[in-house]
Amino acid sequence: MKRIKVYIPALLVICLLGVIWQVCSVSGLVAPTTLPAPSQIFQTLVNQRVVIWDNSFQTIIETLIGLALAVILGVFFGAVIFLSATLRRAFYPLLVASQTVPLIALAPLLLIWFGFGLEPKVIMVVLYCFFPITIATADGLITADQQLIDLLTSMRASRSQILRTVRIPAAMPAFFSGLKISATYAVTGAVVGEYVGASKGLGIYLQSAAHSDSINLVFALISVIVLLSLALVGIVLLLEKHFLAWRT
Repeated sequence: MKRIKVYIPALLVICLLGVIWQVCSVSGLVAPTTLPAPSQIFQTLVNQRVVIWDNSFQTIIETLIGLALAVILGVFFGAVIFLSATLRRAFYPLLVASQTVPLIALAPLLLIWFGFGLEPKVIMVVLYCFFPITIATADGLITADQQLIDLLTSMRASRSQILRTVRIPAAMPAFFSGLKISATYAVTGAVVGEYVGASKGLGIYLQSAAHSDSINLVFALISVIVLLSLALVGIVLLLEKHFLAWRT
């Protein structure tokens, strides 16, 4: 109940903005072809629910596979950066440089290399998501409590014991912080990959709606993308609460 109360102000603001939006659209202050009313968007969601779900399911699959791979790669590279100063100096600049490339520019190349199947969308999600997890994991491992490490070292604990009892628990909050950031980008990564080229998915459906000037459907699909992203972040928050229950 206490957690629900935390979100009440945000829900009230959303409801207020929704009412203002509805009034402006219905009263004619804003043209329906520019900004359709929330009621019209909801009606489109209901009318197109079967097709929207069919495309959403494809995007969800791409997102979950890509995010899972991003977690594996992120934890691996984070551990590599922590374990070896030499590898840290070698890989860290490359990881940072990889984030300076506009990912939308890579989408056509992935399409050429891997076709219209699942692979280019999954790779796009991985590219969007692995960097925050990598940096957060590495920072969490590196910035563990030095006093605890010195204490265990004085007790002749092995490096693996220190890693298991101090560094990994200390890195978990940072890891989940990176995972929450990645979760907000994951659905976007899949949609961007689909937008460039796909046979099914919210991205290609969104492109089709935009080309046909179906403004209600465009807003409906954007709403679905936002809801999927929020749901994914919510799942990560639940996992964080479960695995970091010792912090409360």
